Amino acid sequence: MVNIPEKRTFLLLIVLLISLFIFSCTHYVPEEKRRYVVVLSMDGFRHDYPEMYNTPNLDRIAEKGVRAEHILPVFPSFTFPNHYSMVTGLYPDNHGIVMNNFYCPRLDATFRIGDRDALTNPEFYEAEPLWVTAAYEGIITATYFWVGSEAPIGGIRPDFWKEYDPSVSYESRIDTVVAWLSLPPAERPQLVMFYFNEPDSEGHESGPDSPETATVVEYLDSLVGDLKTKIAALPHAYKIDVIITSDHGMGKVSHEKYVNLLDFIEWHWMEYRHGSNPVYIMRPREPFGDTLFSSLSSAENITVKWNNDLPARLNYGNHPRTLDMTVMADSGWSMGFGEPGSYHTGGAHGYDNSNRDMHTIFYAYGKSFKYGHINPPFEVIDLYPLIAYLLDITPLPSDACEERVKGMFRNRY
Repeated sequence: MVNIPEKRTFLLLIVLLISLFIFSCTHYVPEEKRRYVVVLSMDGFRHDYPEMYNTPNLDRIAEKGVRAEHILPVFPSFTFPNHYSMVTGLYPDNHGIVMNNFYCPRLDATFRIGDRDALTNPEFYEAEPLWVTAAYEGIITATYFWVGSEAPIGGIRPDFWKEYDPSVSYESRIDTVVAWLSLPPAERPQLVMFYFNEPDSEGHESGPDSPETATVVEYLDSLVGDLKTKIAALPHAYKIDVIITSDHGMGKVSHEKYVNLLDFIEWHWMEYRHGSNPVYIMRPREPFGDTLFSSLSSAENITVKWNNDLPARLNYGNHPRTLDMTVMADSGWSMGFGEPGSYHTGGAHGYDNSNRDMHTIFYAYGKSFKYGHINPPFEVIDLYPLIAYLLDITPLPSDACEERVKGMFRNRY
């Protein structure tokens, strides 16, 4: 005979199992109604490259799908802050990835993009990315080199993910994405996000308006064509929505427009200094705060602000990781510590996101999108509710604005 406490335990167990079963089925979608979203980000793809160079595949997407006039990156217009904003819908002040490298006072640790321990430490990521939200709703996800996907955020990584290795060819990345989409329905990811590190690298090296960058942009466009062809060959291609976008643009720089910050300040005036041309965040060492600020303020072609005095439109400077002051080069100008080097010629990004050279692309096609639609400009953060809508998952509260993107959908929003 089962005694009363054992009965209670048994009943509680049954209730728990039933609850878990109901929860697991709540978001189940039968295969015939399931949707798939593929997102490709091509780093540093400026908004006007398709006008400057020959991009027939992107042009065809624009004709048969949608494109945006341009997308505004978050400030600073660097890779890591923007890619994490895409999957959280938050500005860097609210998700914590405030630079490509930064100091975190709470952890007393530094985040660097080349530091694997930092990249995989979930403490640096202060907001829940889309693949975690999707996982809670029973959706299988996959990422190929996406910021944050190598860390177990909330104890969860994408179901498929890759450790960053830039030597992997773009063709191989596409083939892996298609292989994921070819898996049996029970194993197939509904959200696939992957990344190319060009044309950013070539844009830095030779500038946005160089023949070398033209060659890379046109090569990437051919890869977009390959991706389209391979997805079209899948039996469930009609269920797949494809988005082609980027994190920021690229501006032309030269040694002739360069500010050596050491002409104005001393190293020992700074306790912390993070960032890279053309944006640095700093914390002065006591008692040099006013000296550091006034000396930098005397330099031409750069702007220095105490973070509490930054323009509100930048949505930046309130997080402890942004330190105390922000130094920004004017558009087209570079700055650094010492004589100019290779990163002060060719191209650069990171500037004020009102700079049109920092704006980037958005193209999309699939059953969910209108035909031949040109969408007004929107922000990188707006990709978050857009993708959530396509997957029919509930996004978390964010800084994004659904109104800026819902006009591109074919059916009623």
